[in-house]
Amino acid sequence: IGMGLTGFGVFFLFFGMMLFFDKALLAIGNILFVAGLSFVIGLERTVRFFFQRHKAKATSFFLGGIFVVLTGWPIIGVVLEIYGFFLLFGFFPVAVGFIRRVPVIGSLLSLPGIRTLVDKIGESNAMV
Repeated sequence: IGMGLTGFGVFFLFFGMMLFFDKALLAIGNILFVAGLSFVIGLERTVRFFFQRHKAKATSFFLGGIFVVLTGWPIIGVVLEIYGFFLLFGFFPVAVGFIRRVPVIGSLLSLPGIRTLVDKIGESNAMV
């Protein structure tokens, strides 16, 4: 049941974005995704995952984005959700490592000012 709810949630989120940020589809997708996640790992572990002290910023962005979508501002809400999702699940260091291996973009990320900025962001995400 949990995998199905999560899958339908991702489908509705994707479909809602493809239909120019349809509020209803995004709201359904958000609710299904969080419900599916709760079914997959359990309610207690879901609460423990989201409400850890060092993940407060990420959780507030993710859940705040869901709230903003539900109140009727889908584009702003999805941007907040995506940022919170990346902070929660730690994709940033992996993505930067992959992008640094791309020929042109990798050399741009190695420039002095950009490198320190990306490294600083990566360090703050590594704690999360």
